[in-house]
Amino acid sequence: MGDYNGVNYHEINDVEEGPSTDKIRKVSVLPLIFLIFYEVSGGPFGVEDSVKAAGPLLALLGFLVFPFIWSIPEALITAELGTMFPEDGGYVVWVSSALGPFWGFQQGWMKWLSGVIDNALYPVLFLDYLKSGIPALAGGLPRTAAVLALTVALTYMNYRGLTIVGWVAVLLGAVSLLPFIVMGLVAIPKLRPGRWLAVNLQDVDWSLYLNTLFWNLNYWDSISTLTGEVDNPKKTLPKALFYALILVVLGYFFPLLIGTGAIHVDRELWADGYFSDIAKIIGGVWLSWWVQGAAAMSNMGMFVAEMSSDSFQLLGMAERGMLPEFFSRRSRHGTPLVGILFSASGVILLSWLSFQEIVAAENFLYCFGMLIEFVAFVRLRMKYPAASRPYKIPLGTVGSILMLIPPTVLIVVVLALSSFKVMLVSLGAILVGLILQPCLKFVDERRWLKFSVSGDLPDLRTAEHGSADSLVG
Repeated sequence: MGDYNGVNYHEINDVEEGPSTDKIRKVSVLPLIFLIFYEVSGGPFGVEDSVKAAGPLLALLGFLVFPFIWSIPEALITAELGTMFPEDGGYVVWVSSALGPFWGFQQGWMKWLSGVIDNALYPVLFLDYLKSGIPALAGGLPRTAAVLALTVALTYMNYRGLTIVGWVAVLLGAVSLLPFIVMGLVAIPKLRPGRWLAVNLQDVDWSLYLNTLFWNLNYWDSISTLTGEVDNPKKTLPKALFYALILVVLGYFFPLLIGTGAIHVDRELWADGYFSDIAKIIGGVWLSWWVQGAAAMSNMGMFVAEMSSDSFQLLGMAERGMLPEFFSRRSRHGTPLVGILFSASGVILLSWLSFQEIVAAENFLYCFGMLIEFVAFVRLRMKYPAASRPYKIPLGTVGSILMLIPPTVLIVVVLALSSFKVMLVSLGAILVGLILQPCLKFVDERRWLKFSVSGDLPDLRTAEHGSADSLVG
């Protein structure tokens, strides 16, 4: 308990925890940093389109300025609400607390679908980086078999435990970033600073440019669905988000600085996988192969991190009674087996989409989810000012609302630039969520499937006055 402006309050997570959950909350700060790194970035693989769309200057400025508009606000909200609600489910719980279970479910549906769409990309990119050395992986049955085998292997890694995934992420992160440090040292004599200033505002593909920046610098809140598995999340989560933010920005900016400064920039050549060609020009075939291997490892890291987030989100939703109880069952390794299987199935079903379609579709769904998240954050600030917040954004409520204006404008722009096809498919997916929640509620009322709320969680009430007892006492 504590006192805040004369009001007594209880921490929202002041509940008895079972010994089983204590045993599996073992993710420390270093693995958490790299899990966040892979949720958001994974290295510079995929930023090439920013140069193709807008040229060197705007690409470099974008990865310096965009974090202030989007990444920092999202990371700050994640730090505040993630420590306020340190349990699996993350943003689903935030929205449910602020707006009710219906909107919490919609948030969970859109974010889970967005994450699965995102994860469908990584086995494909993994093979794209290897096909120059193994031409058989370019298409046909060998490629399909390779996608399935890779998905199964990485899914099994998630099944074995989040702690394993976290330390694997640390190893893969070092492997993914090291060749760019070497490339930078080799490239120093070849750097021409004037190349960084090249820009032509009359020839900018703004849709591709913004989608590339947005895709490479979002998903900071994804780690919130794993908060229940983190050791001392009230201190660990804000610290990990801070260091991960620095790592992500440097991991993008430094390779772009090298690539655009060391060789002549032909924008048409800047497409997925071009960093391996840059490495060959700068250092030779050995460096090119190293970058290709690093890219492949990076996609493995992003896959296992995203699947962890998606599967634990389903577990958290089941613990809140939003999904059937079987989603909350854990394997002997403490992992959400059913959530992993559902997420892996979604990845396989969506792996036929193209890179551009995947990025645009997931950005559209993600934008809708973030709008709901922003509203939930403001409502929690205004409705429960006395609730315990182990980390609180040091801007006050008015300052925090002002902080959300630029990212909200950006969301509107990204949505407006979506193609009709992407908009139609995404709105259809949103409609499915609007129908699915009442259907699940009907199933629960008829008792066709078992739904239950975990006894280890605080009571979550959402009525205007009644819910105050859940947070303020």
